[in-house]
Amino acid sequence: FHLFSHSSVSHRFIAKPCALGLKVQANGPQKAQPNAILEKVFTAITKHPDEKRLEGLSKQLDWDVRSIQRWFRQRRNQEKPSTLRKFCESMWRFTFYLYIFTYGVRFLKKTPWLWNTRQCWNGYPYQPLMPDLHYYYIVELSFYWSLMFSQFIDVKRKDFGIMFTHHIVTVTLITFSYVTNLTRVGTLILCLHDAADIVLEAAKMANYCKCQKLSDLLFLTFAIVFIVSRLGIYPLWILNTTLFELYEALGNFPALWVFNVLLMVLQILHCFWSYLIIKAAYKAISKGKVAKDSRSDVESSSDEEETVPRTKAPHSTIASNGTSGANGTNGYLTGGTCSEEH
Repeated sequence: FHLFSHSSVSHRFIAKPCALGLKVQANGPQKAQPNAILEKVFTAITKHPDEKRLEGLSKQLDWDVRSIQRWFRQRRNQEKPSTLRKFCESMWRFTFYLYIFTYGVRFLKKTPWLWNTRQCWNGYPYQPLMPDLHYYYIVELSFYWSLMFSQFIDVKRKDFGIMFTHHIVTVTLITFSYVTNLTRVGTLILCLHDAADIVLEAAKMANYCKCQKLSDLLFLTFAIVFIVSRLGIYPLWILNTTLFELYEALGNFPALWVFNVLLMVLQILHCFWSYLIIKAAYKAISKGKVAKDSRSDVESSSDEEETVPRTKAPHSTIASNGTSGANGTNGYLTGGTCSEEH
């Protein structure tokens, strides 16, 4: 509740004035003209009518196929958030990630397990729950719960299932490690995962402000930070201590296997996202522009331009998730830009 209220205050009194000051577009997509028949088809049958249905609607309404295709495209675009709204959401997430990452670094600097992961298991399970650690956990858990529920409110993304799986695994990991007092290694995992998301949200904000060069630079920086932290530091630092050092220190017990299975599922997601990010980075380097970050929230209702050479030609679309058109974030970076949303 507190996170949602802070998000609302941030949107209204901080992010929105900043967005307007940076001349971020406040208007949404063009609205389709009211039509009861097409609206019924759109809401009850399909948002992407095939050629046969298009021809039937053309005869029923006495419209040409191109006009009907344009109506459906505009109607799909109506469901997308405006650039202003997406900027505000990214600014809220950027602010949170920056704050919690800074808090985590300051907290971990004072702990012995940051420099020696074997310290995570000294005295386990009789390790005191320090107030700073408790606060860190509760705030992170609240944030990921909010992300999971907001997925059902926001525009549905193409990778809804993958992101939902990620949020479920994350919430389960945080809760399970808290209940079983595996919180020391949990703080390392939380801090490591927040680093890349700061840069990603910054890249998205730069994109919404139409700062293309800055946006591309930040995306490439994000790609490097993500791959190094998730494919390098995470397995060599985190999985090494949970798979081997924990077993050496405490032997075999059920929580060890449950915890490691969840961590391995997370690593599989890291590998999948890294593959998509590397593809986007390769396009950025080879073509001189960022093509697309498919890791996160590409909207299922992405902006489309339909070209029909004649009146009743088959329905064809060319997806272009640009900023003028979408989590997620939200295709982050599309068509030479970072388009929206973790």
